[in-house]
Amino acid sequence: MNDYPCGRVQRRSFLADMGMGFTGLALGAMLHRDGIVSASESPRLPGNLSQIAPKAKSVIWYFMLGGTSHLESFDPKPALNEHAGKTVDESPYRSAVFDSPFYRKNVRDFAGTPRDLMPKIYPLQVGYQKRGESGIEVSDWWPEVGGCIDDLAVVRSMWTTDNDHAAQLQFHTGRHIFDGFHPSIGSWVHYALGSLNDNLPQFVVMGGGPGDCCGGVGAHGASYLGPEHAGVAMSLDPSNPLAFGSPGASVTLAERRQQLDLLGKLNQLAGVEYPEDAAMRARIKSYELAARMQMSVPEVVRLNDESVETERLYGLDDAATKTVGRYSLAARRLVQRGVRFVQIYDDGWDAHSGLQKNHSTRCKAVDKPIAGLIKDLKRQGMLDETLVVWATEFGRTPGAERSDGRDHHPYGFSVWMAGGGLKGGVVHGATDELGFHAVENRHYVTDIHATVLHQLGIDPRAIEVPGHKRLEIDFGKPITGIIA
Repeated sequence: MNDYPCGRVQRRSFLADMGMGFTGLALGAMLHRDGIVSASESPRLPGNLSQIAPKAKSVIWYFMLGGTSHLESFDPKPALNEHAGKTVDESPYRSAVFDSPFYRKNVRDFAGTPRDLMPKIYPLQVGYQKRGESGIEVSDWWPEVGGCIDDLAVVRSMWTTDNDHAAQLQFHTGRHIFDGFHPSIGSWVHYALGSLNDNLPQFVVMGGGPGDCCGGVGAHGASYLGPEHAGVAMSLDPSNPLAFGSPGASVTLAERRQQLDLLGKLNQLAGVEYPEDAAMRARIKSYELAARMQMSVPEVVRLNDESVETERLYGLDDAATKTVGRYSLAARRLVQRGVRFVQIYDDGWDAHSGLQKNHSTRCKAVDKPIAGLIKDLKRQGMLDETLVVWATEFGRTPGAERSDGRDHHPYGFSVWMAGGGLKGGVVHGATDELGFHAVENRHYVTDIHATVLHQLGIDPRAIEVPGHKRLEIDFGKPITGIIA
């Protein structure tokens, strides 16, 4: 650090330091790529990350916060209606539940013991039917996504070990919260692949309920990879879509251009005086990136540029679907412009009581927008290179809670994926007759991570960071049964 008389700082240094705010977080990939950050300053491994041919360029990752019932979505079980009101002990499936080697196995809880079993079998709260040419059963609460079923690969055999809502963290990092914070799947993608478009953040998060809370930073944090690889929260307000990404409401576009021109000239002078100063070059790049983001990001979220037909496709004309519809349309616009990973949260799925009212409302809000995204990507020729993931932290119990709800259920639940070189119209894995245990082709959550990374052309083992040992389960295994 330079010392200046009377504690004063040179104007050049002050102006340079002012450039290292929010936009400095987006510089990691650019600086590494351009050789400004040395190998000793960046943990990214050099050379080719893998020999896997990439099938996808970008990921749009929907996450339903609270735990969507697999039984009333993508894994309906008629046995629940047949034996409704009986206890599990009184049903023919007592042994399948209690004698399973998976019962209580690996479940870790803050109370020290797993949650109580909900013994009385609760019937399905909505009908279901076979949909598409593939004939996959889908709940009647999902008619629009059900109409796209021939483009989906449904995985009905997920399991996790956290039976509380910190499972949201576990789904994204692969680690139980007791193990601390670790990089999320979006951060690994950003870290490994860097930028397709230097004008935009490469890992964007949106949604999450009141105040756009985005599900908690742990679910899209970068941990030891560094903050430049964390998700960047974005709103859909064109006047201020990024926190600290605007020069301020009182500054006009012309004034901002003049400011940047002046800063550019000052930095050029400094560059001549200090040609070997890597930090100075980084600061200059931060100004350039800030300017490009301030011009580019508002354009992306200016959704009224789209046709009326497109707005209707996403449900922007309906108050019930407008919010998720706008996030979904913005996600398409972001990946269309080269953003690598877009994470959309939807909150409010925790249905310990009133499941029918809760899930019918939430499904109404997300069904049409998600289907609209799939249809839009497909018609624009983008689905083959965009991997869409729909997930939730766990399922809901086959047994009733508080008479008309279902409790948390980590033993077996469903997710689905579409596009990005995956098969469509397929079901992989299965739960038992009650939907209690994942019993066929069981997959821990990091198998979803491994599948995403594989389709992007990344070998997870090639991006392990020295000094941060990962466990075997962290890497997961690609779900080959759904890869085309």
